[in-house]
Order: sequence, then C-alpha cells, then structure tokens
Amino acid sequence: MGRKAQLVIGPAGSGKSTYTQTIQKHCELSRRTVHCINLDPAAEYFAYNPTIDIRDLISLEDVTEELNYGPNGGLVFCMEYFINNIEWFKKQIGEFEDDYLIIDCPGQIELYSHFSLMTKLIQEMQNWNYTVCGVYIIDCHFILEPYKFISGMLACLSSMIQLEIPFVNVISKMDLLGKQERKTVKKFISSNPQEMLRLVNRNNNPLFYKLNKAFIKLLQDFSLVGFTTLDITDEDSIARVLLQIDLTIQYGEDEEVYDTTNLPDENMDDFINQHLDN
Repeated sequence: MGRKAQLVIGPAGSGKSTYTQTIQKHCELSRRTVHCINLDPAAEYFAYNPTIDIRDLISLEDVTEELNYGPNGGLVFCMEYFINNIEWFKKQIGEFEDDYLIIDCPGQIELYSHFSLMTKLIQEMQNWNYTVCGVYIIDCHFILEPYKFISGMLACLSSMIQLEIPFVNVISKMDLLGKQERKTVKKFISSNPQEMLRLVNRNNNPLFYKLNKAFIKLLQDFSLVGFTTLDITDEDSIARVLLQIDLTIQYGEDEEVYDTTNLPDENMDDFINQHLDN
C-alpha cells in the first residue's frame, strides 16, 4: 500500500488538533490503522492520543526557560532542533511500515510560508518513501468577508508554493455556522475570479482596486487553491474530506491510480460521490 502521511498545517486556533482527533476516530470506526503525531512543541492539551510527541524530544516551555526566548523565537528554535535531530523522528516511525500518519503541526504560519524547516521534513519523509499530502486548515469564521476569504486563499497559496506537495485545503468548524453563513462560504468557494473581484471591491476604497485586481490575478494565474468544507458532526462530511485526501495521495488497497489532475472543480463532487457509494 505504501507509506502515506497527512501534514496538517494552518494558523493557530484553526482546528488542526480537532481535525486530527476527528479523522482518528473516523478511521478507528472503520478499522483503519492511523498514527497521530504531535509536532507542536508548545502543545498543552489535545483530545487525540499521539503515537509520537515532539515534546519527548524538545518542548517550548524548556526552551523559553533555559534560553529566555519568546514564544515565536522559541518555536522556531524547537523546530530547528527537531530537523537537526531528524534521525530521532525516523527511528520513531521506523516500525510503522504501511500505516497511515496524521501529523499535527504548529500554528506558526511562518514555518510554512517563510522558513524551509517543514520543506526539509517533507524531503526527508519522501526519502523514507512517504507520500505526503498537505492539509491546510482554515477557520470558517475568518473567511466570512470577501477580503478575508482572499487573504485565506493567499495564505494557502504561499504554503503550497513553499512546500511543493499536493494540498487539500479544508474550511473547518462549519458545524458552528448558521444557515446564512454556510451559504456565504459556499458562495465564495464556487465564485470565479471575476465574481470574487466584484465582491472584494464592493464597499471598498477605490484606492485598493488595483491591488485587489493584482491579488485576484495572482490566484488566477497559479490556479491552485480550492477548498473543501468540514463539519465534524457529519460523518458524510468527514468521509468526503478523508476520501479527497486519499485520492490525492493514492491511498487504497488495490493501489489503483486515479487521475484527478485536470478534473474540473464542478465535477469533483460527482467523482467523490461515486467512490463513496462504492
């Protein structure tokens, strides 16, 4: 089946640990073996049970106490220490073989958009024959305005370009939205670039029109960022997100290769529904 891993990233408070716990429970119910890994040295509590915990190697609390670093600098130091001692991680996952990894990462977004630390981790895992998919989690409450939605898309794009792996971008906490707010999120997801530009410019200062147009053009030129939504109270929603990731990294018992590279967004739902029904 091959070695597969999800790298769960996104801003602090976006729901990465809740997502990890949700996928773990879903997989347990379907008798699927997964290993959850905590790579956040600042973590204090999470509901899932990590098989591997970076805090066994280094913790932010120890770094801030011993080196007098602030939280941001201390977190970067921890991740640099982790990468410099990557053999520790390799030893920890050495016995898993074909098992599926879900790696819960820190919430400092600069680690994915500015530093090369996570890129080095991915390269090492690829050398260990892992196929890695990035799962970018974004809180639905922070994208309910058009300009915030564009900001979220730009953050996703920055990480996708930096890490150079397949991505599934997930809008979390949909279960906390009202009916009208859900419609707003779905409207933004399905809008084409020109529609988004019109929405962003509405009630906006004309001084920003050229800047808004440049942002939209950037997103359109790369044409990489799309979203799927997650409602953790809905098993079908969880299954759809997991299936989309599985298809992205070619996870499956028969290793059948699914070519979804050029599949139009409007046909992706039909494609996923077909495989859910099977």
